[in-house]
Amino acid sequence: MPARRRCAACGQVFKVLPQVPEQSYCAEDACQRERRKLWQRARRLEDPDYRENQARAQEAWLARNPDYWREYRRRNPEYTQQNRERQRTRLQEARATEPSAADQAEVAELLGSGIYRLKILAIDRFAKMDVCFLVELAPVRGDGPS
Repeated sequence: MPARRRCAACGQVFKVLPQVPEQSYCAEDACQRERRKLWQRARRLEDPDYRENQARAQEAWLARNPDYWREYRRRNPEYTQQNRERQRTRLQEARATEPSAADQAEVAELLGSGIYRLKILAIDRFAKMDVCFLVELAPVRGDGPS
């Protein structure tokens, strides 16, 4: 009698195929899509060649379908509105954490002129692949902090 296991996606019990003893997902289309999505995500994180190939494929698809997003937004106005609201929230949060002009002047006064090395500590990605970096400054040459 074949082994039975609970599907990692939907939670239903299924019969494990003898050819796939480590099977974790049932044969339902939605569960298989979830399995592939997770596999692709892991592969993109660990394999730079795969990630680069996926990016090229996405660019090629977009070149063949230049009006896709315009049409998608036209057909899905609720998505468009929701995305605008989320972007507004992200921008407000980003502005709230930006230093004021007085803070910037104080930092400039502390640092002095010179050449500094930037070490990236964290990357925060926003919509449309905009990136904010949290950096550490270290003087290489110049006045620098004492």
